[in-house]
Amino acid sequence: MSDWLEVGTKAPAFSTADADGKKVKLSDWKGSPVVLYFYPKDDTPGCTKEACAFRDASDELKKLGAVVIGVSPDSSASHAKFRDKYTLNFPLLADESHEIAEKFGAWREKNMYGKKSMGVQRSTYLIDAQGKIVKVWKKVSVDGHDADVLQALRDLLASD
Repeated sequence: MSDWLEVGTKAPAFSTADADGKKVKLSDWKGSPVVLYFYPKDDTPGCTKEACAFRDASDELKKLGAVVIGVSPDSSASHAKFRDKYTLNFPLLADESHEIAEKFGAWREKNMYGKKSMGVQRSTYLIDAQGKIVKVWKKVSVDGHDADVLQALRDLLASD
């Protein structure tokens, strides 16, 4: 379990498959702000609500020049079903070995009803166009998170 990456750190490079099984790299989005969010599992209540909120905010996100990328330990096939079921309009990346989550510190010990296990901590990183982390949400509460991300993007663009 690695530590959370902090603001000012360069986002670590990664390469993995998207929902269509196509290999993608974080650097594919260099030049645009990236909202990289980690979530535990496709098609579960909180994860669906979060994904749909980002989907619904897509016009505003595009106006700000930002790209949203969701990452979970699910397979590409699971992501494809989830994307199609909810008409998600952004990439979902398969992190089955949780290598990406570990690089960003989102793979953590969780304690549910006294049972400890390892899993993805719902979290979000805002990465600027140069690949530097400018904001970190370590324990995301889904309600209102999309609005917080949009505000952070506006703040980022106002400071450029």
